[in-house]
Amino acid sequence: MGGFWTNVSNTGSFTLTGFSELEGLEYWLAALLLLLYMISIVGNTAILFIIKEEQSLHQPMYYFLSLLSFNDLGVSFSTLPTVLAAMCFHAPEIPFDACLAQMFFIHFFSWTESGILLAMSFDRYVAICNPLRYSTVLTDIRVVYMGISIIIRSFCMVFPLPFLLKRLPFCKANVLIHSYCLHPDLIRLPCGDTTINSMYGLFIVISAFGVDSVLILLSYVLILRSVLAIASKEERLKTLNTCVSHICAVLIFYVPMVSVSMVHRFGKHAPEYVHKFMSLIYLFVPPMLNPIIYSIKTKEIRKRLRKMLMGPKF
Repeated sequence: MGGFWTNVSNTGSFTLTGFSELEGLEYWLAALLLLLYMISIVGNTAILFIIKEEQSLHQPMYYFLSLLSFNDLGVSFSTLPTVLAAMCFHAPEIPFDACLAQMFFIHFFSWTESGILLAMSFDRYVAICNPLRYSTVLTDIRVVYMGISIIIRSFCMVFPLPFLLKRLPFCKANVLIHSYCLHPDLIRLPCGDTTINSMYGLFIVISAFGVDSVLILLSYVLILRSVLAIASKEERLKTLNTCVSHICAVLIFYVPMVSVSMVHRFGKHAPEYVHKFMSLIYLFVPPMLNPIIYSIKTKEIRKRLRKMLMGPKF
């Protein structure tokens, strides 16, 4: 038997697929995806610009928001080249190494987003449950360390995935379900034993998404307990209102992600377009909706955005 890394794949490329089963609607779908890309890129760029320019937003909550916007831009730019190539220019071939690189970045940004949402829940917990210590607990340098830790964690988790795939022989037709490269899609194709890949994939999902979601839930249990101790109903609602944007961001990230996972594991006999639509929702909806939610719910961002769109007199 050869060593662990000796059975290297000799595949040249993968074939990405669009929505060929929805013939006649492909151009409309491509136009819709381009619109979602435009909203996501413009919206997140605007959030980053406003936070940079608006002095009142130079505080931990908005530093985390700028990190979230930067990450959402990363998600959009990771999928954009192959989605355009496959659906608009009918060039579905992607080289093996380029596919692994794209898979790395898509999953890296997904894990990073989970970590950012956890950091934002900690920010809300400290702001509501221990407001007097907020400025001493969440100092600028501590926010920087938290951001770096999130990025390092994501990198270390995703880094082995391309190498675990590269050691496997790909001897089937290398046709992917999506117009971008995802790990669950790629591990269907090798004709070798993918047990290690599947086990490692499950381990990082549980240790990142699983742990993060439990800690976010715990933080909101503690926040709710603290809010219920406030005597005034108006003060309760005002305090909870500061969490609405973050709760929405958590839901639009985790609900599609759990749905994609459920479809992959329990909906194997579902039509291919169901898998494709679920993955599109998971990768396209959060980057598009996050800037919209924060623009609507944050007074300072809303005011600056109105000024940018309608001129200073508004």
